[in-house]
Amino acid sequence: MRWRLPGRTAWRLGPADRDILWLYLSTRIGIWLTAYCARWLFPANSATHDPGPSLAPFQHWDWDHFLHIAQQGYFPGQAGPWLPDWDNREAFFPGFPLVLRAVHVLVPDWALAGLSVSFVSGAVAVLALARITREHLHGTAAGRRTVLFFLVSPCAVFLAVGYTEALFLALALPAWLAARRHNWPAAMALTAAATAVRISGLFLAAALATHFLLSLRATRDWRALPWLALPALPPALFSWYLQVHTGDWTAWKSAQERGWYRTFHTPWEAWANTWHNAFGQTQSTGYAFMFQAELVVMLVGVALFVVLARERRWPEAVYVALSLCALGTSYWYVSIPRAALLWWPLWIILAGWSLRSPRFRTAYLCAVAPLSTVFALTFLSGRWTG
Repeated sequence: MRWRLPGRTAWRLGPADRDILWLYLSTRIGIWLTAYCARWLFPANSATHDPGPSLAPFQHWDWDHFLHIAQQGYFPGQAGPWLPDWDNREAFFPGFPLVLRAVHVLVPDWALAGLSVSFVSGAVAVLALARITREHLHGTAAGRRTVLFFLVSPCAVFLAVGYTEALFLALALPAWLAARRHNWPAAMALTAAATAVRISGLFLAAALATHFLLSLRATRDWRALPWLALPALPPALFSWYLQVHTGDWTAWKSAQERGWYRTFHTPWEAWANTWHNAFGQTQSTGYAFMFQAELVVMLVGVALFVVLARERRWPEAVYVALSLCALGTSYWYVSIPRAALLWWPLWIILAGWSLRSPRFRTAYLCAVAPLSTVFALTFLSGRWTG
């Protein structure tokens, strides 16, 4: 078997791809309009006459960490986790800040540079998602439906801000396509890049390794085996870098524990702690609501794993299972709704159901579109709590 770089036709945009990009652009316009409204209707000071900078709605929470890493590095001056007010920035992988710093050379405004990274990455991701869907369900309608369900999902706003989700998917989904074509060097190189962006890249690497082992029954070709180790290189180098500066090989995990309570707990303990914070009236309503969302999406993830296992889609099942294990064994659930954006089999399965039942499509859109608007407004107005 020969391994070849994708030819020119692999990157050529056909009519179906242009429809996907038009859908993507249309939803971006919707989010930008929502951001404009949020800036005027929900300012930090309700009595103000000035809505603030036009890009302010996009600059919240994790964006500050990425920005500081891109501008200053991980340990500026003598700063580090030994300081009492340290921001635990080493909890974030370097991929996105490195790309942000590179794009900033061309786009001087940092916020606009971050939005540009996510905008271009999101376009690549939805094109790849549509192509993966067409291989599963066949037909251009299936690809368009999957992308629609994905782009109007509750946490889709994170694809439009300076966060890692869009960049990760822009690497992970083409990696999946390359693996399905048995182009293992390309698949593993893209996966390695994805692991530099998010720890989820290691879950993808495990899924692709599963796919490789299953494909051996047909190909009997072991030559690609060494490539499977490539995705471990970026996390290993990052751990080494952090060890040099902190003396701790697990500095990334330590920062997660300090800043986000990601200490190991059994799944039932994590569920119980999240449930208590969701319904025990120990949190303010905003935080309690987000804990409720965490619980719901965890159940969705478990159901997704069951469906994938029943359909014997083992690589995808491995990917989702590892994600659930990582997210479901902390003190409490954190950022599971955002992580669901990365479960691309979910959107393909939902699209398949909707193609068989128009009522399901209507129910999904009527239920999810308002949630997507609420979540977008929550983030863009600075009220996001999860």
